[in-house]
Formats: sequence, C-alpha cells, structure tokens
Amino acid sequence: MFRLAHLTDPHVGPLPRPRLRQLLSKRATGYVNWRRGRGRHHDMDLLGALVADLHDQGADHVACTGDLCNLGLPDEWESARLFLEALGPSDRVSFVPGNHDAYVRGSLEGLLGACGGWTEADDGQTRLFPYLRRRGPLALVGLSSAIPTKPFVASGRLGPSQIEAAERVLRDLATAPDRPCRVVMIHHPPHPGGAASGRELKDAAAFAAMIGRAGADLILHGHNHVGTVAQIAGPDGRPVPVVGAPSASARTLLTNRRASYYLYTVTPAEDRFRIAVTERGLDEAGGIGELSGFDIETPPADRIGIVHRRRLRRK
Repeated sequence: MFRLAHLTDPHVGPLPRPRLRQLLSKRATGYVNWRRGRGRHHDMDLLGALVADLHDQGADHVACTGDLCNLGLPDEWESARLFLEALGPSDRVSFVPGNHDAYVRGSLEGLLGACGGWTEADDGQTRLFPYLRRRGPLALVGLSSAIPTKPFVASGRLGPSQIEAAERVLRDLATAPDRPCRVVMIHHPPHPGGAASGRELKDAAAFAAMIGRAGADLILHGHNHVGTVAQIAGPDGRPVPVVGAPSASARTLLTNRRASYYLYTVTPAEDRFRIAVTERGLDEAGGIGELSGFDIETPPADRIGIVHRRRLRRK
C-alpha cells in the first residue's frame, strides 16, 4: 500500500512588488487582476493549514501539478522553492510547472533553476520533461505543458517530441516485469474539451491518442481550479481516469472550488491496482477535514465520467 497526495495551483504569495520594467509585458494585466481581487482569493494561511493537514495524513509522496507562481517574477522563484521545501524533500515531492510558472519568456527557466531538484528523474537529469520517478509501486511520469502565451491566454502545449518520449516511457513501464502503477502528472487538463478555449491544452487530441496506444493508470492535473473526474480511452478502449484538483489556496463560497487536495491509496491487486481516493480540504465550518471519497479501479474504470466531484462515490 502506497499513499500519494496531489495538490495543485497554490499561487504562492504574497506577490512581490514588481518593477516598472517588469510590467511592460503580459504581467501588466496579471498584476491588475491580482490587485483587483485575485490576491484575496488565494489565502496563504489556508494554504499553510492545508499543507499541515497533508503532512498529518502520512503521505509517502506528494505530486504538485503547477502554478507555484503568479506573474513569473524572479522574486517569486525563491518563494516557490520555500513552498516546495515545506511540502517535503525533493525525493519525496514531484513537481511539474503550470502556465503561471511560464508567464513570460524566461520565467520557466528561472523557476526551474530554483526548483529543479523536485523534477530530478531517476537517471539524475533535472529540468527535463518527461521525467520518470519510481516510488514504491508507482511510476511517476512528469510532463510540462507550460509555455509563455499572449495576454488573456492561458493555454498549454506539450509538443510532438515530449508526447513521443512519454509514449516510449509508458510503453516500457507497461511491459516491465514488476509493472508499476503509471501516474502521469501534467498541469493543463489533457483531454479534449477539458478547458475553455484560450485555456486548453493545444495538443490534447494528440496526447489522448498517445494514451490510447500506451495506456496509463491515473492522470493528475490542475489549472481549472475545480475538482473534476474525466477519462481518456486507453488501449482496447479501457478508460484511464483523469483527475483534476482545485487550487490549494482558494478561499471561496463555491463548494467545488474550495481549497483541497486528494490523497490516493494505491494497493496492488493481482494484475491491476486498486486506488482509493480521499479529498481533504476547506469544509463548511472553515476548518480542514475530509470532504469526499471514492475508488478508482485500474483497469477497468468503465463507469468513470465527467462528473461533479462530490457526486462520485464508489463502494
């Protein structure tokens, strides 16, 4: 039995005061949005309480699927590193970047320069995607969909070479003598229709086709700031569950968008893996507690669809 925690989109603050020259770019609109309310939406005290609760649950590993930053400012990179250190040492926390981490050209490179240890593959390479990390019965495959975009655009892209490399990794894992539970981490929802136009993964169809050939056991993402469960058809049409988590720092009245994280308990069972999921986060009383739970059978998971997170409960 292995326990994997997944949280995403912490948008670590407070936002450092940008220099005027740093606002001569897409950052200008982002800074206005932050000042007009986004900064109040992301509550750092709440984020701290969520991380403390995560540690109390005794997770063996943590997956963080991006958007540590807000405007990709150089002064944010150190805050991002400190946040990852609070989550855990680099061998027990795996990170993939999001669109806010690549807000403008050079932002992603700067962030990975500070936080590259949390992307270190088993072969010792860092800051390269996809990367592979074997942890217990899990094989964590980290992808980067983070690219700089124009103002008012938050889309992502993997690119053909990254998709091809991911397919090779997933195929090799599928035929390994000790076949692991293959967990793919990505920031943008990777299935077609997973995000609105201007916020989508541009090559979601190519990614989905690759999963259809190579397969996976679980795909984790963020970006939408809402808890969702979807699926991508794997080999022979067997569904691969795709789970998105809310922002880990969101303080809101909308129950499906409140700050939370998911805790996966993975248990090998004959020729498959049983995955029990618990969601923990901001509850009605204002504290941190258990919100929902469900099981994912891999394979098959033929009953999983795009549903409201609180409506999916398996026995």
